Amino acid sequence: MAMEFTAEMIASALGGEVVGDKLATVHTVSSIEQGQAGSLAYLTNPKYEPHLYTTGASIVLVDKTFEPSQPVGATLVKVDNAAACVVRLLEMYNAAKPRRKGISDRASIAESAAVGAGSYVGDFAVVEEGAKIGKECQIYPQVYVGAGVEIGDGTTLYPGVKIYEGCRIGARCILHAGAVVGADGFGFMPNAEGGFDKIPQLGNVVIEDDVEIGANTCIDRAKTDSTVIRRGVKLDNLIQIGHNVEIGANTVSSAQTGIAGTSKVGANCFLAGQVGIADHVTIGDRVQVGSKSGLDKDVPDGEIRFGYPALPGMQYHRSAAVFKRLPEVDKRLREVEKQVVELKNNR
Repeated sequence: MAMEFTAEMIASALGGEVVGDKLATVHTVSSIEQGQAGSLAYLTNPKYEPHLYTTGASIVLVDKTFEPSQPVGATLVKVDNAAACVVRLLEMYNAAKPRRKGISDRASIAESAAVGAGSYVGDFAVVEEGAKIGKECQIYPQVYVGAGVEIGDGTTLYPGVKIYEGCRIGARCILHAGAVVGADGFGFMPNAEGGFDKIPQLGNVVIEDDVEIGANTCIDRAKTDSTVIRRGVKLDNLIQIGHNVEIGANTVSSAQTGIAGTSKVGANCFLAGQVGIADHVTIGDRVQVGSKSGLDKDVPDGEIRFGYPALPGMQYHRSAAVFKRLPEVDKRLREVEKQVVELKNNR
């Protein structure tokens, strides 16, 4: 990166202390195993301590309570909580990256569209009639912003993001490459000829502030009204959100989750990878759902679910313990049946 930080600057920003060269400089971040001169590494897990004594990193972030058992070549910055400080440092480095500026001559922006001050619009991006892009946005190449779309201040749309007409994106959102917002919901009705008639999808998608959406994730527009993603939601890559779904504030979902139409997920929930939620299901607040689980019934606030179909946490673990023993149980059952038959024959 263009900007360099000294050990003294890092310690000052994090409220830490320097052990070693206060003027040691870094310009990038690395793992402790792959650290090289000019990189900042960190030790947050004791099992990686052996790498501290061999790393090529110039500076290593450690807890104040840590005491090395061998000589260390790198400068140490000791802080109260190295794991938390790593996040702050990564934010510092990210903020130091130069932001793209200006509107490309090869972008297509309708006369009735508005682009806020300080925003960047890259090559071959398309902004349709009546669209409004806020201040300090980053619209990367080949992004499509449909007619009447509204995008809040400071939002970033990475290459290939597609926002269909009439959708609204809040401030400080991040949409990664290939994400699609506002495609038609999956609505069809069987007809007399044995085929299907398409049900028009006339609503939109509303994404509130501080939402992050992973690459190639799709959020369908509502049949009527809105599909709603509340503030602070974080969606991983390759997720499918059906029409008229509502996801509550600060809920997180890992990759390959699918939520069918008109279901509601509460606030502060965690959905692990490949979770499936059927249509018209209501999930309460603070619910945790394990990987590959399938939910077809409502879940109250604060519950934990595992399995397919999903069961309450402890019930699932008891069932899983029995499942592992099924071959043994089957063998014992056959032996008992054999003994019962022998007893009957010996009467």
